[in-house]
Amino acid sequence: MDYSQFKEIVLGRRSVRKFEEKEVSNEDIIELIDCARYAPSDTNSQTWEFIVIKDKEKIKKIEELTWDALHERAKEAEERGLDRPAKMLLKSFGPYATAFSDAPVLVICLATPYESKFREKVFNPIDLVPDEVWREEGIKSSCLASQNLMLAAHAKGLGTCPMTGPVLLAEERLRGYLHIEESKTINMVIALGYPKETPKRLARKEVADILKIIE
Repeated sequence: MDYSQFKEIVLGRRSVRKFEEKEVSNEDIIELIDCARYAPSDTNSQTWEFIVIKDKEKIKKIEELTWDALHERAKEAEERGLDRPAKMLLKSFGPYATAFSDAPVLVICLATPYESKFREKVFNPIDLVPDEVWREEGIKSSCLASQNLMLAAHAKGLGTCPMTGPVLLAEERLRGYLHIEESKTINMVIALGYPKETPKRLARKEVADILKIIE
């Protein structure tokens, strides 16, 4: 593959929220996770795990958990006199945070704490950083793996949409429902399926606005 083909995959990826009613095979899912696991990670710690849900009832339940949390937060805001933000939370953010509801597959992306011989033999003995930092290190690498997954999905003709809404709103409910250990962080969820439409390309900041070269 030459560079132009790679760039076409990167620029062609979209966040897809409408999917065909077509099954995604387990073989394709395994291929995507195979690509995800080759992401770089801090000292090859590979701080990622994935829960793949194909059961529509379970996906709907996760949508329900998210909406329940949305309504609770909106009610709390109303009680504080914040009626307009409360309405916007439900009307604008709600559908955005639950856009996975019709996807045939939902991928729960987990981050595990950073563990390595460096941490055990060097970092921990000298108290290099607080323990919370190691959780954050795990999240960083997990994000890299998630991007690999989404690019691989696009290359196979599948659509994805990464979402943190269910995590922001209902992380502990989601943890309990899926029996996820406390040591693992729910990083994001990714809707996966065959796209019903191709969303238009959104504007991006110019390279000059985000780049500083020091020579």
